[in-house]
Amino acid sequence: MTIDLRYRIVDVFSERPLAGNPLCVVLDPCPEPVMAALAREVNLSETTFPVVTAEDAYDVRIFTPAVELPFAGHPSLGTAWTLGAGRWSQTSPGATVTIDADADGAVMGQPDPTFDEVDPVPAMRLVGLETAVGAWFAAAGGMKHLVLLTESPLGGLVPEVSRLPADRTTAVASRVDDHTLQVRVFVGGGIGEDPGTGSAAGPIGLLARKLFGTDADVTIRQGFEMGRPCVIEVHAVEGEIKVGGRVSECAEGVFRL
Repeated sequence: MTIDLRYRIVDVFSERPLAGNPLCVVLDPCPEPVMAALAREVNLSETTFPVVTAEDAYDVRIFTPAVELPFAGHPSLGTAWTLGAGRWSQTSPGATVTIDADADGAVMGQPDPTFDEVDPVPAMRLVGLETAVGAWFAAAGGMKHLVLLTESPLGGLVPEVSRLPADRTTAVASRVDDHTLQVRVFVGGGIGEDPGTGSAAGPIGLLARKLFGTDADVTIRQGFEMGRPCVIEVHAVEGEIKVGGRVSECAEGVFRL
């Protein structure tokens, strides 16, 4: 028996297609055994499978080509935007978040992260960073990030890709000015570098505000070094974290299985 599954590809954190962080959103109900295979076929950083459960709510499964994620930032924003303008309640295995979508993009609330300060040296060696202000494990919504803050330029980072953990990201952030951060994020499992990491943006904004004295509202510039520029807007206040950006439609089609 043949099944048709409609999909759309959108570029998150970008005002134009072929930039930002791409996402595939499968619009029709997908058999669970097929989800991981479709994510591998698409081979983008994430593919989502939303199921609308109410006029303003949906459940979602989020897959990389290698694993299922409990929660993720740019897939949440891109999925809500694809489903249509309005306020959505999204439930994934790791978190329930509120997302406001309009014609231009989307903004989501994020749960407050927990932080544990750690020795920065192993992570510095892993990504090729010479100096760091410090390193912290951040966790929220089932997602884990090791965040390095540095005053060094990020353009010359050369991570040891084969040694990157697949169960968390390794993020490096530097202050450009009081309103702007430069960020690079690395992850194993076949991804390497992620162009725009919404789930890490909230924790990074909070740490930068505490350590660098940046504003509560900051812009993260990520993905420029890999030709996929992302602009991520962050409201870094505990209890009311918000992360958002523009979203652009890039492609649509049908999987015929």
